[in-house]
Amino acid sequence: MKKSWIIFAANFDIGASAARLRQLDMGYLLTALGVFILLLANNTLRWRTVMLAIDAVLPLWQSFQILYVGVFFNQPLPSSVGGDAVRMILARKHGLSLQGAVNGVMLERVVNVFGLIVLVVATQPFLLARIGDNPAKFVFPALAAVANLAGDSKRLFLAPARAMAAVGFGILGMVLLSLMVYFIALSLGIAVSPIDCLVLVPPVMLIASVPISIAGWGLRETAMVAAFGFVGVAEGDAFVLSLLFGLAGIVAALPGGLI
Repeated sequence: MKKSWIIFAANFDIGASAARLRQLDMGYLLTALGVFILLLANNTLRWRTVMLAIDAVLPLWQSFQILYVGVFFNQPLPSSVGGDAVRMILARKHGLSLQGAVNGVMLERVVNVFGLIVLVVATQPFLLARIGDNPAKFVFPALAAVANLAGDSKRLFLAPARAMAAVGFGILGMVLLSLMVYFIALSLGIAVSPIDCLVLVPPVMLIASVPISIAGWGLRETAMVAAFGFVGVAEGDAFVLSLLFGLAGIVAALPGGLI
């Protein structure tokens, strides 16, 4: 992993971009971490909505704690798979049936991916306007092909009202994540707009969610450099942005380890 990072970073000059880290605006960075707390609250409500739909209920505060622990374990394990497994174990330990613990987490992941795909599809016109005739314009719409699977799972397992609420929380979660990236970009002095982040971050996170790297490291950086290049962000700046986003996530996840 370290070697691949060195090769990746060597493809462009990050000297000037790295200097941005020494000129951080801590106000914007702290705002981004505050958005992360809102994201945790949103994701707790999304998971709880799914559990209510399948009659597998934990107290709200306990659900928040277990989810936060899962976020912590997402950092050293592949994608979100490790954190999800920990959530299943802890939910079972706190009184849920094995079926409720496993299905609650799996279905929450389904509606999260479904919400992410809905947002990717909804922002396609804005994305294609930025990409133009670049061949990459065919990549992001192709990512939406798995929407049918997510939709079938939703119709099979969840009541429509609960499903809509859960997917809504999934979309809101991705909006908050995009807002977090926006404030981190501002802290680095990178000129992007909230709309740029809303359009570009969801496809990046969809790619980074593929469980072939530790917590998305490497995949996320590659996707971030490619995506933000469409709005004129230098490769080195996009790399530093992704790096700081990942580090901020680690710092924000540490309280989950204490829990």
